[in-house]
Amino acid sequence: MAGHEKNRNILLELVKQPDNSVCADCGAPDPDWASYKLGVFLCLNCSGIHRNLSSKVKSIKLDFWDDGLVEFMRSNGNAKACEVYEKAVPCYYYRPQRYDCTVLREQWIRAKYERLEFTGETKYPPPSYTTGFYKGLLWKKEKEGSQFNQRKFVLSEKEFTLTYYSKENEFKRPKAVIPIKDLNAVFQPKKIGHSHGLQLTYQNENHTRNLFVYHEKSEEIGTWFNCIRAARYAYLKTAYPTGRDEELIPMITRNYLKEGFMEKTGPLQKETFKKRWFVLDSHNRKLLYYKSPLDATELGAIFIGPESNNYSVKECVPKFSIGNKWKCGVMVDTLERQYVFMCEEEKEQKEWLSALRQVLLRPMAPQDYASKHKLHMTLWLYLI
Repeated sequence: MAGHEKNRNILLELVKQPDNSVCADCGAPDPDWASYKLGVFLCLNCSGIHRNLSSKVKSIKLDFWDDGLVEFMRSNGNAKACEVYEKAVPCYYYRPQRYDCTVLREQWIRAKYERLEFTGETKYPPPSYTTGFYKGLLWKKEKEGSQFNQRKFVLSEKEFTLTYYSKENEFKRPKAVIPIKDLNAVFQPKKIGHSHGLQLTYQNENHTRNLFVYHEKSEEIGTWFNCIRAARYAYLKTAYPTGRDEELIPMITRNYLKEGFMEKTGPLQKETFKKRWFVLDSHNRKLLYYKSPLDATELGAIFIGPESNNYSVKECVPKFSIGNKWKCGVMVDTLERQYVFMCEEEKEQKEWLSALRQVLLRPMAPQDYASKHKLHMTLWLYLI
């Protein structure tokens, strides 16, 4: 028992070292698991993926560690593993964070340790995301209804387009040609109802168009995601030739700051409250609302300017309450009108207030003025 306690204390000291103090794969703090095959310290979630890959993992605190395994961990660690397994990660390749979905974690871990994609050695055939071209079949939700059908998608970095076809034959007229310029990709497994669900968003005339897709294989959907990121990075390098990677990387793809249901009333605040699905796209300073989470286009959009321009958000109790079931109010003041929303719980209300304030506190960027102008030119198209 004395040896067991000694080895446990050694591991606890090792995990306090700066490089070992976060998960080797997702960056979560205070990892309490480790792979004694790779010599890396891991969080609970990533350790489960390693176990499924037949990597040998143990709990630092709960499992027995003999002297040999402890010495192996001491002579390796996260930094040493990173030098080998992350030697040549493309700057556009997505590195999962602690709250990312399982498919992103799994494919990052498999790419690193199983497929050895980032060791810097020449691979043949090269990984698809490095070639500038990719095509294949994805299950896509139809614009109307809930059915998913297989559609052929073609991504071309040379042309900066993502094209999809109603049938497998790509020589027929495409259903849509999507400019890479406007394309965003974000994993939405819970929303789509599939563990590999991916939401693709782009600007279509005066609306934000959503495509909801998935693939049965996690490696395939992970490849699509990083192929899109590679093409987006190439476009951004062209559009902003003097831009530094630390400025461009956050622009490649983005998660939405907040999503969820709220109840919404009309401009007079006397209209009946209606339940709507809201999406806060902080990058474009837009609060979009939909009838349901899987709608192809929004019912309306609200531009969220900066606090310095007299935009504001606060808790509220509406003067008139017709048809609302929820009681936790959020009031958003813009230059055009005042909006009142109702949240189901106080927790949701506070999350929306916090998310909206993050946008309000950010100064306007040059591209924000163009986004605001375009939105205001098309407000008459939106339903109240």
